[in-house]
Amino acid sequence: MEPWQAFILGIIEGITEYLPISSTGHLVVAQRLMGIGTVTATEKAAADTFAICIQGGAILAVLGLYFPRVLQMIRGVLGKDPDGLKLAISLLVGFLPAAVFGLLLNDWIDAKLMHLWPIIFALIAGGIAILATTAWRKKNPPKGGGADLLQLTWKMALVIGLLQCIAMWPGTSRSLMTIVGGLIVGLSIKAAVEYSFLLGVLTLTAATAKKAIWKVEGIAPEYDTWFGGTQLMWDTYGAFPLLLGIIAAAVSAAVAVKWLVTYLQSHGLALFGWYRIVAGSIVALLVLTGLFQAGAV
Repeated sequence: MEPWQAFILGIIEGITEYLPISSTGHLVVAQRLMGIGTVTATEKAAADTFAICIQGGAILAVLGLYFPRVLQMIRGVLGKDPDGLKLAISLLVGFLPAAVFGLLLNDWIDAKLMHLWPIIFALIAGGIAILATTAWRKKNPPKGGGADLLQLTWKMALVIGLLQCIAMWPGTSRSLMTIVGGLIVGLSIKAAVEYSFLLGVLTLTAATAKKAIWKVEGIAPEYDTWFGGTQLMWDTYGAFPLLLGIIAAAVSAAVAVKWLVTYLQSHGLALFGWYRIVAGSIVALLVLTGLFQAGAV
């Protein structure tokens, strides 16, 4: 992996992680276009681990931007802020479904859904879902614009958490499902976006940690052990591309998050729905014309 490739992948990760357009789908297409992880099983395992680990930059971006809210939850857990404790519990409830189903379905998802056609389907279906939610929201506007984040109940959080599980289908977008879930349960657009970001920190941290410590089977004995994937990535790419990717992801994610909050309050989600449909259609065309192979990614 060349430094410029790591930089571009980091930017793609940062921009797409919190926008409802699927970071996985975009990273898969970008890796295909650059020929990364497409030749051998070793290269693919290293590329998959790299794509997960640069999520650390996106996590750092939200922790920095929402540090006061994170601090409030820490005070709540310590018994010094009831609202902070309520929000922390809501995040935990929202995270638990993904934690359970993620462990149960991880191998099945990798085997059945990590192919271009399922990703294309998810991109287009997600776009249609956004447009449908936007139309429904216009016909059924919540009173007062929707509930504040601190009005979120554990039952509402559970609904959002269950919808987040749908995003385990590559190409769906975790942000899409959690933002739409927040709107469905009655949150304001600002509260839905903020909860999506905060829930993302918890979910992405768990996913990154899981990938970092996971074993890699079928490559070589030295990687079939704890932190095998990380060691394989390290041996394949070295430290500099990973550091560059994380930094690029952190900066681009911070910019994307700030922009998204402002944009959605004035324009809504429709733009992202149309974008997903167009992007999915373009990738489908690339596969049908033979420029992309539709095999496992």
